[in-house]
Amino acid sequence: MADGSAHLGYLGVTRSLSGRLWRQRPADADLARRHQLEHGLSEPLARAIASRGVSDGQNFLNPTLKALFPDPSSFADMDRAAGILVDALEAKRRVVVFADYDVDGASSAALIVRWFRAMGLELSIYVPDRMTEGYGPSPAAFRRLKAEGAELVVTVDCGAAAHDALACAAGIGLPVVVIDHHLMRPGEVPGVAALVNPNRPDCTSGQGHLAAAGVAFVLLAALNREARKRGLGTEPDIRTWLDLAAMGAVCDVTRLTGFNRALAAQGLKVMSGWANPGLKALMEVAKASGPASVFHVGFLLGPRINAGGRIGRSDLGARLLSTDDPEEAAALAEELDALNASRKQVEAEVQEAAVRHIERESNQADAPCLVVADDGWHPGVIGIVAGRLRERYRKPVLVIGIDRAADVGKGSGRSQPGVNLGGAVQAAYEAGLLLSGGGHAMAAGLSVRPDTIPELRAFLCEQMAAEAEIAAAEDALEIDVLVTARGADRGLWTDFQRLAPFGPGNPEPAFAIADARIERPMALRGGHVRVTLTDGSGGKLKAVAWRAEDTEMGRRLLQEGGAVHVAGRLKPDDWQGREGVELEIEDIADPRVR
Repeated sequence: MADGSAHLGYLGVTRSLSGRLWRQRPADADLARRHQLEHGLSEPLARAIASRGVSDGQNFLNPTLKALFPDPSSFADMDRAAGILVDALEAKRRVVVFADYDVDGASSAALIVRWFRAMGLELSIYVPDRMTEGYGPSPAAFRRLKAEGAELVVTVDCGAAAHDALACAAGIGLPVVVIDHHLMRPGEVPGVAALVNPNRPDCTSGQGHLAAAGVAFVLLAALNREARKRGLGTEPDIRTWLDLAAMGAVCDVTRLTGFNRALAAQGLKVMSGWANPGLKALMEVAKASGPASVFHVGFLLGPRINAGGRIGRSDLGARLLSTDDPEEAAALAEELDALNASRKQVEAEVQEAAVRHIERESNQADAPCLVVADDGWHPGVIGIVAGRLRERYRKPVLVIGIDRAADVGKGSGRSQPGVNLGGAVQAAYEAGLLLSGGGHAMAAGLSVRPDTIPELRAFLCEQMAAEAEIAAAEDALEIDVLVTARGADRGLWTDFQRLAPFGPGNPEPAFAIADARIERPMALRGGHVRVTLTDGSGGKLKAVAWRAEDTEMGRRLLQEGGAVHVAGRLKPDDWQGREGVELEIEDIADPRVR
């Protein structure tokens, strides 16, 4: 229902209050009609499926493991890893799972621990401390594990690029099996007992978009097959642990297509039974209930699990997800909930200070890349803050916390689509501006001497200037459906839930309302803005803009009256059993501005 040629933008919006062009998400009309006829869908829903590049509507609408599960043997080293691990099971060797400190690492560790427990062997878990050890395996950690009696180490969600640590392990006679998903360069496969990673250069599985928990879940299938081959008794039903695979897929923001979509969709169904004591305890401390959704995983459970690795004890999440003791789970959940509350406060303080730096000091908001640094900013929250600032300023952001005593700054960055932040950070490292650094197009991390930060800022701005200019020109909000305030109801929301779960590769549908009027605007604690939207249909739609009060959009929403175009995402509103919907506002535009 666009009102003109493509160059005008959807509803004629070429520059919204967030500076974006609006456009209708492109879709093949013939494919949309085929989906509509074959699956009995509404035209808007069929078009939305087609716009996501889906040709197989059946497997998209009903993603099953039976139809989409890959052959474990298609992963390089998968059969070798399974053989080594089942050898360790039969010999009852001391096996240690070495996990990353985020949700994906914790979920991957819990999957492996639970399989071995079901087969009669209890494994130990080791998670490095973010503050004192940093990310991934280190020679010191491997020497410590060897000294404590470890006979085999399985790294999960880390290890593929830990060349020095893996060389150390080989030198001290400690075999290592690596289960990872991070990008690897050609010729970068280290000498280990086995390395399973769909992103290693010679892996032909085609499953490079899996989180580590997804790779670990496929490993469990390979372990069952190997155990069955050796006649080791009844293997566990790994489907009962799909909830853990879904945790990794959603929280690591992986592409939810194909097999990974099936893992997430079926995993959320399993999770909804709340059989995992840790997840059940987290839901209780979060005062939440109901069937599991991407919202539960991404905004209630995931941040609490991550809080241990960010500002607390790094192994809390893995312990929570692997325990079968409800009392232990309750205690761990309470600790993580308290840490998450502290994390929110620390994050808010760092973000407020970072905004002041950007808008009041030398690092101006119109630069192609924002680099902001200060003393004492906690390394555990700088990545979150970088992401928030990227959303606000819609350009690459690097946030650096400086430790003056150690004379080092640790930075974390998030980028805008079309701007390769990881490549620019790698170039800065090769130019001698960094102590360490790496990442991928959308995210990066680094260490830098504080007195080098001004030079680093200038270098990164120069490196990304051309890409940033193109990305800003192409920055667009893609709209799925034009609706009215009356038509945006529970039935519409329910219909579009057939697209769930949402994530990269399957974005949550965006709805637009033309010429809406703002009524009853209200600023809420936390900087949120709540309004009621009305239009010519005679309907009224509740709406909220999160963290928007001090933005141009928020200021316009707080002005009652006057027509605006509004775009956002429908959410259920079940307060006091009303079964309605509200719009989470993503953007607004002035109809008079073309």
